[in-house]
Amino acid sequence: MSLRRLAPPDVQPAGFAFSAANADWAKSTIAKYPPGRQASAVISLLWRGQEQEGWVTHPMIEAVALMLGMPFIRVLEVATFYTMFNLEPVGDHLVQVCTTTPCWLAGSDAVVAACKKHIHPQQHTVSADGKFSWMEVECLGACVNAPMLQIGSDFYEDLDGPLTEKLLNDLRAGRPIKPGPANGRHSSEPAGGANTLTDPSLYDGSIIGRYKVAAPQPPANTDAEAKKPTQAASDREAPKQKPPGAAT
Repeated sequence: MSLRRLAPPDVQPAGFAFSAANADWAKSTIAKYPPGRQASAVISLLWRGQEQEGWVTHPMIEAVALMLGMPFIRVLEVATFYTMFNLEPVGDHLVQVCTTTPCWLAGSDAVVAACKKHIHPQQHTVSADGKFSWMEVECLGACVNAPMLQIGSDFYEDLDGPLTEKLLNDLRAGRPIKPGPANGRHSSEPAGGANTLTDPSLYDGSIIGRYKVAAPQPPANTDAEAKKPTQAASDREAPKQKPPGAAT
C-alpha cells in the first residue's frame, strides 16, 4: 500500500465542528459503547465527518480524538490506514474509477481518459470549477457490469468513454443521472438477454409428470448416529485370540 499522509498545512481548514444534527448523532453513537470502549466509534465518527466536509482534515482528527478520549496519533492511524477516508480536498462530486483487472479488461482505460479530459489530467486534483475530482480505486464489486465507477453512494456501470463523458457533462450541467447499468440491462443479467432457463415448460406446468420420480431413499444417519464411536481399524484387523487350552 502506498504511503498516505494528511494534506499539507496550507490547505487545512482553521477548525472543525460537527453540525448540530451530526453532533447529536455522534453522542448517540458513542453512547452505544460501554465505558472505556468509546474508541470503537472512531471509524463511524470519521466517516460522518467526511460526509459533512468531503474529506478528513487535521482539525477533524483532533476533534474526534477529543470526543473519544483518544490520543491524536491513534485516530490518525485509523484515518491513514483505511483508503475510504479522503486525506485531501475533493470536488463536490468524487468520481472513483475502478481499474482492477475485470474493469481494465473491459475498457476502464477509456473511463479514466474521460475523467482526465473533463475533470483534470491528474487524479486527486479538484477541477477548476470545484465540482469534480477523480481517483482510481480497487474493485468496487460489480465485475459483471465492468467497467464501472462510483460517485457518492451510487454506482454507474457498463460504461465506455462516450458514456462516461455524457455522465460527467450531465452532472456538471445539473441534469439528472441514473445509477446502474448504462447499456440498457436491468441489473447484472447476461448482456443481450437471458440464455438459460428459457424453456416455457419450466413455468407453464406442462413439465409436471414428464419425468419419473426417483424411489425414496432410506433416511440418512442422524448427527448423533454418525458420531457414535466405531471399532478402530487396528482392532478390526488384529488376529483373533484363541481361548486358553484350545488346540493349536
